[in-house]
Parts: sequence; structure tokens; C-alpha cells
Amino acid sequence: MDHSPGQGRERLRFSVLGPVRAWRGDTPLAAGSPQQRALLAALLLRSGRTATAPELVDALWGDEPPHAALAALRTYASRLRKALGDDAATLVSESGGYAIRSVDGPLDLDLDHAEQYAAEAEKAKAAGDRGRARELLDTALALWDGEPLAGLAGPYADAQRTRLDEWRLTLLETRLELDLEVGCHAEAVSELTALTAAHPLRERLRELLMLALYRSGRQAEALAVYTDTRRLLDEELAVEPRASLSELQQRILRADADLDAPATLSDGADHADHVVIRPQQLPATVADFTGRTPFVAELGDRLATTEGSVMAVSALTGIGGVGKTTLAVHVAHAAREHFPDGQLYADLQGAGHTPAEPEAVLGAFLRALGTPDSAIPDGLEERSALYRSTLAGRRVLALLDNARDAAQIRPLLPGTEGCAALITSRARMIDLAGAHLIDLDVMSPDEAFTLFTLIVGEERVNAEREASMDVVGACGFLPLAIRIAASRLASRRTWTVSVLASKLADERRRLDELRAGDLAVTATFELGYGQLEPPQARAFRLLGLADGPDISLAAAAALLGMDADTAESLLESLVDTSLLESAAPGRYRFHDLVRLYARSCAERDEQPPAERDAALSRLLDFYLSTAAHRYPLERPGDILVDHMETPHYPGLVFEDRSEAMTWLFSESRCLIACALQNTAPGSLRRAVDLLLLTRDMADSGASNRQFEQASLTLLAAALKADDQHAAARVHWILAPIYTQSGRLGEADEHAKLATLRGLAAGDDFSACNGLNDRGIIASIESRLDEADAYLNQALLSYRDINNKQSEASALCNLSRVHLDTGRVDSAVALAEQGVALYQECGASRRLANGKYNLGMALTLADRLEEATQQLTEALVSFQDTRQRFWEGMTYLRLAEVELAAHQPAKAANYAELAVAALRSNGGDRWRASALAVLGNALSEIGHTGRAQVCQQEVQTIHKRLGLPQGSVSQLFPSSVAVA
Repeated sequence: MDHSPGQGRERLRFSVLGPVRAWRGDTPLAAGSPQQRALLAALLLRSGRTATAPELVDALWGDEPPHAALAALRTYASRLRKALGDDAATLVSESGGYAIRSVDGPLDLDLDHAEQYAAEAEKAKAAGDRGRARELLDTALALWDGEPLAGLAGPYADAQRTRLDEWRLTLLETRLELDLEVGCHAEAVSELTALTAAHPLRERLRELLMLALYRSGRQAEALAVYTDTRRLLDEELAVEPRASLSELQQRILRADADLDAPATLSDGADHADHVVIRPQQLPATVADFTGRTPFVAELGDRLATTEGSVMAVSALTGIGGVGKTTLAVHVAHAAREHFPDGQLYADLQGAGHTPAEPEAVLGAFLRALGTPDSAIPDGLEERSALYRSTLAGRRVLALLDNARDAAQIRPLLPGTEGCAALITSRARMIDLAGAHLIDLDVMSPDEAFTLFTLIVGEERVNAEREASMDVVGACGFLPLAIRIAASRLASRRTWTVSVLASKLADERRRLDELRAGDLAVTATFELGYGQLEPPQARAFRLLGLADGPDISLAAAAALLGMDADTAESLLESLVDTSLLESAAPGRYRFHDLVRLYARSCAERDEQPPAERDAALSRLLDFYLSTAAHRYPLERPGDILVDHMETPHYPGLVFEDRSEAMTWLFSESRCLIACALQNTAPGSLRRAVDLLLLTRDMADSGASNRQFEQASLTLLAAALKADDQHAAARVHWILAPIYTQSGRLGEADEHAKLATLRGLAAGDDFSACNGLNDRGIIASIESRLDEADAYLNQALLSYRDINNKQSEASALCNLSRVHLDTGRVDSAVALAEQGVALYQECGASRRLANGKYNLGMALTLADRLEEATQQLTEALVSFQDTRQRFWEGMTYLRLAEVELAAHQPAKAANYAELAVAALRSNGGDRWRASALAVLGNALSEIGHTGRAQVCQQEVQTIHKRLGLPQGSVSQLFPSSVAVA
């Protein structure tokens, strides 16, 4: 056998950052007794250097070696040599001692790899690449597999174990420092809480925890950490906190702006690639920008002089199509060097029926500036305040495009010196204090002619200069009109400029001779619309009817009533005319003003008018049918799809659950918009069923507010039409939404009406689910006799209609009532029945809710290992299906398990994760529950000051909600949104 390097053998690997082990490739080798492994460790930690026999005897036995120590040492060495072999690494005897050396180069030792990663991380950190440094440190720390040199005795092993433990903590501190530098403060709190519990006298960890809490908006807790630390140091060591810790306390007390979190890239999920970022959100400037020289200079001068001054606000106003956005984007790009900390951009959709909500825009801005989702507060005022704080000390330009009015703008203004806001709007913002207003008029004839020439080409324009001037004159010198006309000409090489000029000369193709004002906008779009072939014009008109922010190719094909290939050809031809935009491959959108014009054309030209209704009906059917195909993949065995309105147009069919879930969340705004558009009696029930089939969006917290508002609108339409069936189903939708947000009174009212109106309309689904929801709510409010009655009624009703998934839900919910009334054994049995039914149905998502409930029952049954297993499996499923609310609730349940297991440090870690998840994905009631458990865990690990702050916040929330002081919020049973 050839033993030369690389010839058919696997290399030896060793580990000391955990149990001392050896492998040949992936095959473990017998390292022998603890003393034999102690010898292996002593040799490995010398990196190939020889250890003398006396040194090894001292390392293994210390001051009291056995009588036959040298003989035992030789025996251990002989056994190790046999176990390792001599083909890839050799245990050699030399100079009266021993060494381990590899014939293939350096030993493959986990400690050596960790040291290499740590050294590379230090270099990356010095170079300013914090994301890379953090990734390398995570890789190094991942090499630890428990306690170093685990299970080994002897003075040498003890000393090395202490050294390696200390080094690991140092690496952790460095990694956590980087976490805070890149804005991952909310996520760092849970880890630092556990570490300070494990190492209570390590002041650097306490310092980092204070800073992480402060940056997470938890100032009182940060100060409580200092109080806890000072008390502990006095009791244990009779010393005061070190100077840096005391200084940090004083800086927190005075809200030192230098403590504010830096801007980072953070999505709250995967932090391996975090790097400090500067948002660069500006749209691309057009290559053929021309003219506007005075405005470019005026705006550029104002933006260039913001440093050290108050915030500059400039607002461009003008009619649609006058080029406000083009000018603003061009100026913003030119001024980028004056805003080194980034540029933000938002289309506020002010010209449409549904302008962007400032709260949603602020959420997007905060994420772009590095704020994790878990740290973004609810409410406009809170988000606006955090936005201004985040921008403090930075130089950022915000381009706020297409604003509706000053009220929409005010919360979005940075408010900090050195920052600037550039605004475009159709409305003149005379009520925006301190704004520099610019009224943008049409282009001059020379500018208009130059723009036309850049698009069409000098050769064609110079050959027909007079006709070219006629074209730009007919366009009223509006930039957008010129672009539309020039683009049509540029894409048709057989046309002369005179042909285009003659078409535009036809007054029937233009409205009111391209007058100024809003009518000029209509006339501008008429130029492009008038050039369309009949199929293009029909597509243009009908596409304008859909209210969503954009539309997929498949949905557009349904709207138009044609196959996808034909629809794609039409849509792409509209893109060529600049009347339609391709937002992404397979997705299309209108500029807001073009959409309004297209809709007016549909109202004017689409004959008979019933075709408009038919188009929207096809789109609703497409979404409803697609949602019906998705639903069973998420909830196998659920029979709701057999009891909904029947769509008459086919939808998409998905390969798997993941593809279906992606469709749901990517189409969320379009689905809600479609439902809102169909409140007439002929389509109302289908719209309601569309929301029913897509309510997973609300369960996850995504589009929650928009989903609620859409449901309320459909409810009003159902009541107006006296449609008890539709009204009952909307009540069924709203009950769990309000339950999840902690608004239990409203939730119970909707659940009651779902039951009553469902019975009146003969809709068993609504009636049964109303009962189930009433049972859930009564359980949360500790009305346990009522909860028991409602849930038993629901259980019987579900069995009557053979709805097994919902039967499983009722069983799990009933299990919670048994828990609350002390019937632990029957609670476990009921939860197990529910889980078994979910498994029988193949309902993977709802199975997670069942496991969640079973985990609670097992916790109170003191079967803690089984409880942890059930809850961990539920957590993985909730994370996979983007159920952020239930992820937070499961963290809370795991915290309760750890408290029951007398592991308060682990409980605090889970409770911190629960607080972060529920901060923006649940109501105050559920956040208070997480804070209550966190306070209990902190109290048990000696963080009494922080515990008191948590309990005070719980009491404040309870007072605001009208709950009894000193109570603990009741938590959910297995499910809010039932099957």
C-alpha cells in the first residue's frame, strides 16, 4: 500500500474545543481512557513540539504522580500510536519525550482553525469590513463543542481549559461589539442576557448589555443593569464598577447622541453578512436628460450648502408629465457627494386613490437605514421619532416623489442639520414650513427640441426640422409627452417625422390642443393612446381598471381574457410606447397618472360597459382560483375550498407549498386591492372568500393593517346589501385579527356575529368558527366555563360537517381550558388527539399549532423534555411559514419550559427573543406576557433591577388595557386563526 501523501488515504483530524477526539476522515478513532486522552491533548496543544517525559507526567498527574507514572506514560503513548497509525500522522519518540506530527503538513486541529479565523477577523475589522469580521468570528466560535478538553483531569488540562474558556469569551465579546456596531442591538440583548447570567462579574459583558438595551429603546432596563452590577460587585468583591461602566451610565442618563445605533444592513434573521451600509435608493437618472439648467443650478446650490446648516427642504411642483421626478432624480444624483451617509427614495403615490401611508414609508426607510424589524415600533409618531433619531449626526438625502400634500410629507422629513429632503408633488406646498418652492413649467422650445433629438436621433430630426418642431409644439413642450411621441417614432423606422406630425395634427387625437394644467396631462397621454392598435388600446384600457400597485403577467392575461403568450406580446408592446412599465420580469405597472388616464379611456371607450365588469370579474376569479389551489397545500384536508363561491376562470397551479407561499406574499397588496374593488353584490361573496383563503397574510403579521381595513370595507358592503352570508364570513375573518392584536372585546363581538349571522344564512363554516373563536377569547379572559361550553359546541359542530382540521383546532383549544382548570392529564390527552388529527389530515402548518399546544400541556405535566421537543418542532414550522407572531409565542413557551426546568438563564434568552418578535407582531397584551416571563427569569439570575423594570412595564400596559394590576396576561391556546 502506498502511504505517500495524497495516495488513497484520509487525513487525521483532531479536536480539543470540546471532548478530545480524533477522526480519520469521517471515521472516529478510539482515543482511549481519560488519561490517554489527556496525553493526546497535551501533545496536540504543543503544535508539533516535543514534550519531555517529566513535563508530560507533571501535566497528567501534577505534584502526586503514581509510582509507575513513566511506565503508564509509555503505555498510553503506545496505545495512541496504534490508534492513530503512522501513515498520516506519527506519534514520535525523541529526546526522552513525545510529539505528534503530520507527514502532510500542519496538524488538522480545531483550535488551529479557530486561531486562524480569529486572526483573519482581526484583519478584517482593522480594514473596516465589520461584516466579514463578524462572519469569521462566528465561524471560529462554531468550532467549540461544549467545554474544552471536556472530562479531562490534571493541572495541565485545568489550566488549558481556563485559557480556552477565557479566549472564547474574548472572541464572543468582540463579536458582540461588532453586532452593536452594525446595528444588531435588539438581537444581541438575548445573548448578552444569558452571558451575563453565566458570567455575572464580567463587566465588559454588562457594558455591552447596557448599550444593546439602550439602542433597543429600553433605557430604563439599561440603567437597571448598572444598578444590578454595582450591587453585585459590592456584595461579592467590595469594589465599584470600572470607570467605563460608570461613564456609560452617565452617557445613557443624558441620552448622549454618540450612543445611537449606526446605520446597518439588518433583516432580523441572518446576520452573517451584516455590513455597515449607506442606502443608495435613487432611481437611475435618464441618459438623455437635457435642459432645466437654472433649476439644476438652484437646487444643486441648496443641497451643496446643507453641511452644518439646518435641514434643507425643496419642493418641486407642476402638472403631470412636466418632468418633476426626472429633474429631482438628476439633481439628487449630482448631489450625492454632499450626502455620504446615503440617499433614500419613496414614491408616495399621491396622484392615485391610495397614497402611501407615511407609517409604511417610515418602516421601509428604517429598514434601509439598518433598523431590524423587531426594533421598528408601531404607530406613526413613534416611527417618525425613531427615524429622526436614526438620522442624527448623519448626512442623508431623502427624495420624496409624487407627494399628495404637506400632511403626508411632514412625518418623513429628517429634521436634522446636514440632511435634506427633495419633494415632488402636483400640489403646491405653501403650508410646508420652511420649504423652498419651485414651480416647474413646461420646457422651453429649444430644450424640448433637444430632448426630442436625443431620443429620435440627429439624422432623422435634422432632415425634417420643421416637422420636428411641429411635433414638440403639439406636445405642448411637456417632457413626458415628448418622450411618448419620440419613443413611438424611434421604434418605427419606416415612419418619417412628418408622418408623426400629421398624426398629432389631428385634433381628434388630442384633447383641447394640449392645454396647460391637468388637461394637458390627459392630452399628453392621448398622444400615445391614439397611436395604439386596437388590441393594444383594449389592453391599455382594461389594465387601467385593476387597483393593485402592479400586476403579474398571469393576472393580466386573466384580466384581458387571453393566453399568457398573447398577453405578454401586448404588454411588452405597451412598454415600448412608454405607457406601461416593466417593474420586473413578468410584472407590469402604470405610472399613477397613466393609470388614471387609462381608466378614463375605459369608461369612455370600452363598449359595451359590461366588458369592464367582466374584466374585473375575470381578475377576481383568477385570484380566487389561484388562492383555492394554494390553500390545500398549506392546509391539507381542509374542506373550506368545497364551501366557497365557484370561480369561473382558472388560476395558477403550484408545484409545492413553498412556491405557493411565495406567491401569496408577493401578491398580497394586489389580492387586497382586488378584494376591495369588488364590493358590488354580484362579486362581494367571491371577494370575501378571497380574503378567507389568503388570511395567512394576516396571521403572519404581513399586510395586517391593510387586511383588516379591507375586511371592514367588505363588511360594510355586506351589511349595506343585507348579505348575511358574506357578513358572517367577514366577521369570521376579523375575530382572529383582533384577537392577535389583543383587542379582545372587538374580537368577541365579531365572533358572536359570525355565529349568529352564519346560522341565519345557513353557513355552518362561519357559525362553527365563531363558536371556536368565542371559546378562544373566553379562555384568554379566564371565563373558563363559557370557554368550555363554546368549544364543546364548536367540536360537535365540526364533527357534524366532517371538518377534521377544525375539529383538531377545537380539541387543542379545549386542551387549554383543561389546563387552566387544573385537569392536566385530560389536557395532554386532548392536545394529543388534536395533533393526531392534524397528522392524519397532513396539515403541516396547523400541526405546528397543535404541537405548540401540546408543548404547553406537557410543560404543566412536568414532562419537560417532551415539551421542548414539541415546541422546537413547532418553532421550525412557524419560521418556515413566516409566522412571526407564532414564532414569538413559541419562544415564550420555551422560556416557560426553561423556568420550570430551573434554567433561568436559558429562559431569559428565549423570553428576550419573544419580546423582540412580539414587539411589532402582536398587541401590547402579548408583549406584556413576554415581559412578565422575562422579568421572572431575570429575577432568578440576579438581574433584579431589570426584572423590576420589566414588571413595571407590564403593570403600565395592564393599566392601559384595563387589566387587573398584578395579573399575568392570559396567553393563547393552540390557535388564533382556526382551520
